[in-house]
Amino acid sequence: MSQEFFPKVTTIAYEGPKTKNRLAFRHYNADEVVAGKKMKDHFRFAVAYWHTMKNSLADPFGVGTAIRPWDDGSKSVENAKRVADACFEFLQKLGVEYYCFHDRDVSPELGDLQASNDALDEVSDHLLKLQKATGKKLLWGTACLFSHPRYNQGAATSPCADVFAYAAAQVKKAMDVTKKLGGQGYTFWGGREGYASLINTDMKREVNHLAALLHMAVDYKKAIGFKGQFYIEPKPREPSTHQYDSDSAACLNFLREHNLLGDFKLNIETNHATLAGHTVQHDLTVAANAGALGSIDANAGDELIGWDTDQFPTNIYMTTQIMLVVLKMGGFKTGGLNFDAKVRRESFEPVDLFHAHIGGMDAFARGLKTAAGLIKDGVLDKFVAKRYSSYDSGMGKKIEKRQVGFAQLEKYALGLKNPMPGSGRQEMLENIINDYLQ
Repeated sequence: MSQEFFPKVTTIAYEGPKTKNRLAFRHYNADEVVAGKKMKDHFRFAVAYWHTMKNSLADPFGVGTAIRPWDDGSKSVENAKRVADACFEFLQKLGVEYYCFHDRDVSPELGDLQASNDALDEVSDHLLKLQKATGKKLLWGTACLFSHPRYNQGAATSPCADVFAYAAAQVKKAMDVTKKLGGQGYTFWGGREGYASLINTDMKREVNHLAALLHMAVDYKKAIGFKGQFYIEPKPREPSTHQYDSDSAACLNFLREHNLLGDFKLNIETNHATLAGHTVQHDLTVAANAGALGSIDANAGDELIGWDTDQFPTNIYMTTQIMLVVLKMGGFKTGGLNFDAKVRRESFEPVDLFHAHIGGMDAFARGLKTAAGLIKDGVLDKFVAKRYSSYDSGMGKKIEKRQVGFAQLEKYALGLKNPMPGSGRQEMLENIINDYLQ
């Protein structure tokens, strides 16, 4: 890395809550031990290549505003290598260990598949050198199966078999490169794996085709000896009217139905949960309860806008909710927190990328400390345990153990006089959480 792309930014350091330096961490202290583990190990933060290094900040109403001196907009391998250099400088100065990418983020799509594969080989050679020189790691890779016009009606779920074949070949290559770079996982995100209208759609056939591609991927993973975790990332809509991987529950049902649950975990994105009509805490909890929460795409959505705005997370209450789920499941066994977030169109200078990530990392540090305090003192857990205590003995225990049926329960209920649960105390518990907020 001969050229410096962020010459006015030095390594971002922890300076504490009282610092006046906007390019410093106030709460994220990488080596600080919280709940028995260093902060950096709790989070396993990753930078999203597509948003941080390649996003031009265009929107449906205007061209991109981003000033990105590392990207000349060409499809040359030289430009791709320069973007990689900038990415690793950014990782170094931010103090983040991991990055994530789509194949077409790091390397250009050229005139045919072979040319694109050759370019990806050359660029991934460069990425491998950068990883070895800096110690940075690939959290997960994936294939971009949604931006090219050929995927306008899906990839694995396309009505065109040739498009399916092309998508499979692209996944194969992306898996090869992910393994080559020591990637710790591989994500399947069906950006257009859904439908715009059921009038022209054979849903059963499309879903079966999606399962077929994933089974092929499992087989190929075993063939090449790739040890990384497979993830599916739920999203309900946008750009499709309905996408088959719509939320955690839908993904889990799909995986069970097609005998894939043992090979996949979920990568949950905050903004995708919002679009599904859920909170991120809901989708995380559904996944964690099934033992299938593998990784998180950390961002936020604008509640006034009904699309995937991919904003940086700054809400301490939300980061607390996320870390409560992560801590209670015993922390990340795979994956981590990938900042699948972009700066706002108005925040177009390179330094804004640092401000955004610093804010997100500080927000999660505060969320971690808050969640750890709540769990240590057991204030929420004790209330929940008491709320369900009627199932710990007597008839409740028999219900949970499935030792009774309708006849026994009817006889039991005839002896009851207007049973009523205790108050849920939601407002009190919200007040308690506020008391613990860091």
